[in-house]
Amino acid sequence: MQKVWWKESVVYQIYPRSFCDSNGDGIGDLKGITGKLDYVQKLGVNVIWLSPVYKSPNDDNGYDIADYQAIMDEFGTMEDFDELLMEAHQRGIRIVMDLVVNHTSDEHAWFVESRSSRDNDKRDYYIWREARDGKEPNNWGSCFSGSAWQWDEKTQMYYLHCFSQKQPDLNWDNPVVRDKVFEMMTWWCEKGIDGFRMDVISMISKPEGLPDAPMAEGALYGGCDLTCNGPHVHEYLQEMNRRVLSKYDIMTVGETAGVTIEEARKYANSEGTELNMVFQFEHVGLDGGDADKWAKKKMSLPALKENLTKWQKELAGVAWNSIFFCNHDQPRVVSRLGDNSPESAKCIGTMLHMMQGTPYVYQGEELGMTNCLFGPIENYRDIESINAYHELTEAGLREPQELLSCIAYKSRDNARTPMQWNGSANAGFTTGTPWIMVNPNYKEINAEKELADENSVFYYYQKLIRLRRQSEWSDVIVYGDYELLLPQDEAVFAYTRSLEGRKLLVLCNLSDADAEFELPAEAAGPVKAVLITNEGEAPVLKERMKLKKWQCVVYEI
Repeated sequence: MQKVWWKESVVYQIYPRSFCDSNGDGIGDLKGITGKLDYVQKLGVNVIWLSPVYKSPNDDNGYDIADYQAIMDEFGTMEDFDELLMEAHQRGIRIVMDLVVNHTSDEHAWFVESRSSRDNDKRDYYIWREARDGKEPNNWGSCFSGSAWQWDEKTQMYYLHCFSQKQPDLNWDNPVVRDKVFEMMTWWCEKGIDGFRMDVISMISKPEGLPDAPMAEGALYGGCDLTCNGPHVHEYLQEMNRRVLSKYDIMTVGETAGVTIEEARKYANSEGTELNMVFQFEHVGLDGGDADKWAKKKMSLPALKENLTKWQKELAGVAWNSIFFCNHDQPRVVSRLGDNSPESAKCIGTMLHMMQGTPYVYQGEELGMTNCLFGPIENYRDIESINAYHELTEAGLREPQELLSCIAYKSRDNARTPMQWNGSANAGFTTGTPWIMVNPNYKEINAEKELADENSVFYYYQKLIRLRRQSEWSDVIVYGDYELLLPQDEAVFAYTRSLEGRKLLVLCNLSDADAEFELPAEAAGPVKAVLITNEGEAPVLKERMKLKKWQCVVYEI
């Protein structure tokens, strides 16, 4: 297997709006991030992925971009960005930018021109269609509720927006659009950034003829599935690779909703013709509803093991995995899979970080930050959550209180509450009024407190990251083969990692009760070393094992 730096890295995702506010306006900014680089360095990660910092009207928190080569006013200036890049590089930390090119803001100069008249030379930069029988051109629904089509009064046509109506989709079939995107990407690479995380990149090629999509029972619209992995997506990414990506030593990861193993092998192929790796979302969808995501069911551990194992085994040697549970679009994993306790945070982290692939840590995950009890819908800021509440309750499809409890469990805003730096007002995030409420548990869970406690989640994550990046077991953890044990056990996630005669055994009790289980004889020792455990002394390894609730341990055997 080819050894490269991005396979051996650990990535830390920063959501700038919620990370650290340097000027008291209640919104995180670039200077705030720069001021916390020593903290990030202490954690041990070596790549930061920045959620969008470009100029934006913020209909979808920066994922609606009005100018790709300017910084959002609330976040600072391009000089502030250059300082952040320089300071990060001086600490050995690389910066990966969020690339949002499936759509722009409707305030982007391209779209302002495109909608100005039917014969404007930028009209074909976006996807415009005539009405069908006086209504939308097809039955596609937006990922943010409602139709994916918006009527434009001036030019008497509909434009496509797979997300907010203020996020019109670009027409990637137009070669001029691709030229413009590749020019912009080259500009950032020349500035010295270290890669791109590509937002919904699997959606850039729409199906020929834009046909109606299948509709789930009880749904108001067809799903967005038809827009994923379209007919020309690999062709366009190979062109991007030839013209931009291959010219720089950078890391690329695609957000690929709806991706299959077969498609992932193309996106993240080991020949390097497209991207380095992809994000797939099957595992984080295991607690979703049938017709929509708003459900409160718990993840089944056997189903989770089966899914993660499928991706571990079937990409081995032919592509590369991104391994994650948390990001700006996912509720906190310690509240989904765990019980909000530090021990469950450590156990979940161990289970994930010992797998093959590049791990992603989302800000606050290393502290065990939890979901937040927001209360009424008025306290939410996420457009997806707000739109879903109004659409589903007004259509009589869900009871308000029942839906609100599901939104509290699954809303993206759970990940977007301010970073909890200390026990002072607003968790030390801002001296002003925060743009979104602070989780009330910040006095118990915060960075200052954890940095003073050697048994904290922070130092546990620091050790996990050091094992992967700077230990005698690094090669086994990064490149070793993966084998699942005990696939049907309802409580214990157990697997081995093997490379060149060395073998690690990972045991994680992902339940809130003690667990007894039987290991196959070949996994029961003898023990050469204990790499990490979250519960004092590691248990003696034998065929008949018992782990306390949320207990985990990694052995070399």
